[in-house]
Amino acid sequence: MHTDNKLTLSRRQALLTGATASLFASFPALSQTRSSIASTILTGQAGAPINPFIYGGFLEHIGNLINHSLWSEVLDDRKFFNVISSKPAPQPQGQAGRMRDMNAWVPVGPDSAVTMDTAAPYVGEQSPVIALAGAEARGIAQSGLVLAKKDYTGRVVIAADGQVDIAATLIWGEGATDRQAVKIAAGKDWNTVPLRFSCPVDTQTARLEITGTGTGAFRLGAVSLMPADNIKGFRADTIALMKEIDCKILRIPGGNFISSYDWKNTIGDPDKRPPILDPVWNFPQPNDVGVDELLQMCQLINAEPSWSVSTGFDEPRSGAEQVEYINGAADTDWGAKRAANGHPEPYRVKYWNIGNEMYGHWQMGHIPMKQYAIKHTLFADAMRKVDPSIFIIAPGGFADEMTTGQGIFIEGQPQVEFGSERDWAYGMFANAWGKFDALATHAYPPENKKFDIKTGKLFDVERPLVEWARQPANRVLTMVECWEEYKRRFPKLNEGKVKVFFDEYAYSFRQNLKTCLALGMCLHEFFRHTDFIDMAGYTMATGWMDFDRTRSVISATGRMYQMYNQHFGTIPVAVTGNSPVPAPEYPAGGDQPRVNAGSATYPLDLSAALTADRKSLVVAVVNATEQPQSLQLSLEGFKARKTGRCWKLTGNGLEAQNQVGKAPEVVVAESTFNATAGLKIAPISVELYEFTRA
Repeated sequence: MHTDNKLTLSRRQALLTGATASLFASFPALSQTRSSIASTILTGQAGAPINPFIYGGFLEHIGNLINHSLWSEVLDDRKFFNVISSKPAPQPQGQAGRMRDMNAWVPVGPDSAVTMDTAAPYVGEQSPVIALAGAEARGIAQSGLVLAKKDYTGRVVIAADGQVDIAATLIWGEGATDRQAVKIAAGKDWNTVPLRFSCPVDTQTARLEITGTGTGAFRLGAVSLMPADNIKGFRADTIALMKEIDCKILRIPGGNFISSYDWKNTIGDPDKRPPILDPVWNFPQPNDVGVDELLQMCQLINAEPSWSVSTGFDEPRSGAEQVEYINGAADTDWGAKRAANGHPEPYRVKYWNIGNEMYGHWQMGHIPMKQYAIKHTLFADAMRKVDPSIFIIAPGGFADEMTTGQGIFIEGQPQVEFGSERDWAYGMFANAWGKFDALATHAYPPENKKFDIKTGKLFDVERPLVEWARQPANRVLTMVECWEEYKRRFPKLNEGKVKVFFDEYAYSFRQNLKTCLALGMCLHEFFRHTDFIDMAGYTMATGWMDFDRTRSVISATGRMYQMYNQHFGTIPVAVTGNSPVPAPEYPAGGDQPRVNAGSATYPLDLSAALTADRKSLVVAVVNATEQPQSLQLSLEGFKARKTGRCWKLTGNGLEAQNQVGKAPEVVVAESTFNATAGLKIAPISVELYEFTRA
C-alpha cells in the first residue's frame, strides 16, 4: 500500500486499540503461546448495524454453472446450437473449466439423414431436419441423461412434411420394457407438443430419442425435458436449500459474463430465445435462465436481487430499457413487453450494478478510465430518468485490487499509486461523483501465495493454518486502508453516504471445514467496518451447496453462512484482548495491510454483536488452529444469565465436507454453556456463544 501519506485512524483501530489501553496496562508481557486468552466485550461501544446484505451471494452464467445446479432442464443444447453428428462434439475451451460438460445430440440412423437448416431455422442459426426412409427409424438422440425416480414433463417444437409416424422415447435401462414412448403429431407448421414420462428408477445413463418412420422429413425447433416437480423451471431441491440458507441479496447475472450480455435475448418465449456463444467464457448459452427467471428465483428464495447491467458492448439506452422492463408500469413500452411475457407486476428492483470490473482488459468493451466515467454517467442518468429511486453500484477498482491482479500490470510499476490513472476508484470519485451510491470491490486471494510489491509477481509461501485462514480478512483490510486514503482525498466520503459493496469474494473454492475458518475470519473483518461496507457477495452462491444433476445438500460453507445469518447479532460491539495479532511478516502494500486483520485474542479471532432488541449478545469465535483454546470472557455493560446457548461448527478434520450421497461431515451442533465460566474452544471450529440479558 502507498505509504507516503499518513492514513487516518480507522474505526477498526479505534475499537481494537484505543478501547484496550487500560486493559493492556494490567497484563504482563505476552507470548503467543499464552495458556488462556482473555477478552472483554465492550457492549457500550457499538458500531453501525450490520447490513443483512453482508450475507449475500454472487452468481453468473459460467458454462453450465446455473443450468446444471439451480435450473431443472435435463437436456443440453436443447435448441441445437451445435451441428448434429456422430462425431464427438467439440467441448468448449477456456476458463469455463469444470462447467464444460455437455451431452450432445447424435443421429439415429446415418449421419446423412440429419442436416442443419440455416435458411429458415426455428430459432438461432440452425435447426435439424431429419430425412425419413420408410420403416427404418431415423431421428436424433441424447444420452447420458441423469434422472431421478419421478415424473418428467417436456415439449418438442416440431414440423413435418409427408406421411410420418414420430415418437419421443425415454429409455432408462437395457431391457425391452425399460422405456416409454410418446406419440408426436406433426404438421407442416411449427407446433409445440407436450411430453410426459414416468421414470421408475434413478439413473445416470438415460437416453431420449426422437425418431420417425415414413416418407418425407420432419424438423425440430426445440426440445425440453424437466422434472415435473420443477418450480417455475427451477429444481425443487436446490431452490429449497437456497431458501434455507437464506441468502439476503444475490448479485446476478454477472460478473464477467455481462460485458457481452444481450438481455433482450433472454426474455419472451424460452423456445424462441436464440442460443448464443458467450465469448467471455467461450461457452454456448441457451438463454433459458433469463431476466424473468433470475428475478423469479430471487423471489422464490427470498433474496433481494442486485441486477447487473452490461457496459461492455451495450449502451445507455439499453440500460434504461432494462430498468423499464424490470421496474416499469405495465403501460410503459418495456413494461408492456414484460406484462405480455406473463409478469404484469413490476419487479421493483432497487439495486443496480452498472458494469463489472470494467477496469480490466479482460472485460469486453474495456476503455480508459476517463472515457468510462463518461459512459457510466450516461448510463446512470438514463437509468435514473426511468426510475429515480434505484441504488447504483459502480465498478470500484480500489488501489489494492488494481495492484494485486485485477488491474493492468506494468513492468517496473507493480504498485498502483493513489490518484494515478490506474487507480480506478479514484477516477470514479473524481469524474463521476454523484452518479453512484456505492463502489464495488472484488477479491480472490490465492492460496499459499504472496504478492511481491517489488516485482508485482506472486511467490510461494508456507504458512501455519491460522495465517492461511487470515488471507481473505487481510484482503478486506487492504481495501479498508484504501478507503481511509480516499476519505482523506475526498472529504465528502466522511459523510457516509457512499458505501462499499464487496460483491465478489472467495478463497480456495473448496467447500470444506478449512475454508470455513478463513471465511469466518473474513466475515469478522466485514463486521468491523459496518460504517461503510454494506454488502458482500460470496462467489459463487451455488458453493453453499454440493450437488449433482438430481441431488443436493448444504455444503460446509453453506452451513457456516447459515449459522451466522440465523444466530449472530446485528449491532457490532468492541472486542478487546490480551493477545494481539502478530505483526505482519511482510512489508505493507499489495495484499498486505499495515497491520494484520483479526482481534487481539490471537490465535482466536473474535467478533461480537448485540441482537436488534439488545436482549442478547452473541460472541463469534474462529479457532483456526488444530489445538483446543481456553478463552476467558468478560462482558462490560451486559449482565448475562448463567446459562447461554452455543452453536458450534466443526468436523473431524480440515478436509471435512458435506457431499451428496454421504453422511455430512461438517454440522452445526447446538448446546448450552455455563456463561459464568471460561470457554473451551474446540480445534478447527467456528462457534457462536449467545449470552441472554439477565
